[in-house]
Amino acid sequence: MGTLEQIIADKRLEVGERMSRTTLDSLKSMSRDQSEPRNFFKQVSKEPDGKLVNVIAEVKRASPSAGLIYEGEFDPAAIAASYEAAGADAVSCLTDEKYFQGKLEYIQAIKARVELPVLRKDFIVDPWQVWESRAAGADAILLIAECLATNEMIDLQILATELRMTTLIEVHDMDNLIRVRDCVIGFPMKSYSLLGINNRDLRTMKVDINNTLRVLDLVEDRHTLVSESGIKTREHVQRLSTAGVRAVLVGETLMRSDNLPNTMWQLFGV
Repeated sequence: MGTLEQIIADKRLEVGERMSRTTLDSLKSMSRDQSEPRNFFKQVSKEPDGKLVNVIAEVKRASPSAGLIYEGEFDPAAIAASYEAAGADAVSCLTDEKYFQGKLEYIQAIKARVELPVLRKDFIVDPWQVWESRAAGADAILLIAECLATNEMIDLQILATELRMTTLIEVHDMDNLIRVRDCVIGFPMKSYSLLGINNRDLRTMKVDINNTLRVLDLVEDRHTLVSESGIKTREHVQRLSTAGVRAVLVGETLMRSDNLPNTMWQLFGV
């Protein structure tokens, strides 16, 4: 079993256990108590202001490929606040515990500290998790095409849209890009879904920044395009910006920075 397959198998077991402790009705009740979702789609797809691209800055303590990324005292809300002060347009928060040392509770802490919209980044495999995300205060969720059948993605996206959350539909392979481009992106409403191109192959964990550039000709609307993973240098950002990519999702490079404002300027400033 490859890395991705193992993660998904473990996630389904985890979700089953969480469902046994929290009913769907409870999640629906908690969702109603949340304020309206912040507009993640608008923040990510707008014309970049003072930067080459819009920036989704990621709060991430660890990953299967990099191991422990942030070794100091881990305060997700403080990290998110530093991102906001440095000019990020949105925040991505890892909530998977087993592989990324995240927690769902981080979302509420971040939302209480910053005004930016927050993406729950996890392996969403069941509608119950969509309700869980909204109950936790998430403004957007990630759906990974390599993990989901087309009908599953559509069902999850419809539910997220009904809850007024943005969906970031992530693909790596060209075949999956064609699959989601033709029947998932923009459904059921265009202003609720973004297309993410992951430069990391989740099956091997290898990264190639050129993966986004290779598939661009298959993307008609690049205003809703997000390039993810492996973005480490200004050259990377300039190449993506020149090609028409509107936004990037960056985690490890920012998490390892000793001077975040300077790193943000060096990578994205114009």
